[in-house]
Amino acid sequence: MSNDAPLKIEKDGFVAWLILNRPEKRNTMNYAFFDALIHHFTEFDKDPDVRAVVIKAEGKSFTAGIDLMEMAPMLQGNGVEFRERLRKNIIQFQESMNVIERCRKPVIAAVHSHCIGGGVDLISACDIRLATKDAVFSIRETRIAIIADLGTLQRLPHIIGHGWFRELALTGRDFSGEEALKMGLITRLCQDRDSLYDEAGKLAAQIASNPPMTVQGVKDVILYSRDHGVYPGLTYVAQKNAAQLPSEDLMEAFQAFMEKRAPQFKGK
Repeated sequence: MSNDAPLKIEKDGFVAWLILNRPEKRNTMNYAFFDALIHHFTEFDKDPDVRAVVIKAEGKSFTAGIDLMEMAPMLQGNGVEFRERLRKNIIQFQESMNVIERCRKPVIAAVHSHCIGGGVDLISACDIRLATKDAVFSIRETRIAIIADLGTLQRLPHIIGHGWFRELALTGRDFSGEEALKMGLITRLCQDRDSLYDEAGKLAAQIASNPPMTVQGVKDVILYSRDHGVYPGLTYVAQKNAAQLPSEDLMEAFQAFMEKRAPQFKGK
């Protein structure tokens, strides 16, 4: 992969680290960035050697959101054809966030400093979020005459509840890592980037040590139940377990318990 790729990948055991790699542009999101997200998360989903993903970033900011300079020409025009092309572009950008959520492997966001606009869309599509004490978040689109359209308005209320969400979405104000922890957007607040990445790595490794098909099934059922409700979710998980049990990993869990050793799960 070239050094100027907007994203780069590192692997540590069963954990893949996806690194936002436009530090000179504060990791703003351009066309190549969105395309790379779709590519990498499609690959993570297929790769049996990836059981968890951590997203982190190079440079001073996690991300300052959309690259407005590069995207500006997309917003210049008029007429039916222009608006239809714009609609299709937005849907394509949405897919770059959808693939994060749809990826069967759990995704952890490790945020430092600025996480603005599209950054909130991105972390809202993740399963778990951690941040440093200097983190600053904002649904900034509201303040620049844009309706956030990549998933924040659809996903964030399920994470932090409508009370906090509506205040943040309607004001577009900045909010701190401390506030993010209080409202439940993040689950852990770390002193600095070293401790952030250490904590994210430990959490990802803990997830990766569990039976992979079970972890993926848990994520699947969580999303299905969110979108369809309690009782359809119960029916869904009953069907899923009936199809999945028994498994080799289940037998391994029982055997390891009897032998008082750590289980070795294979995803079978």
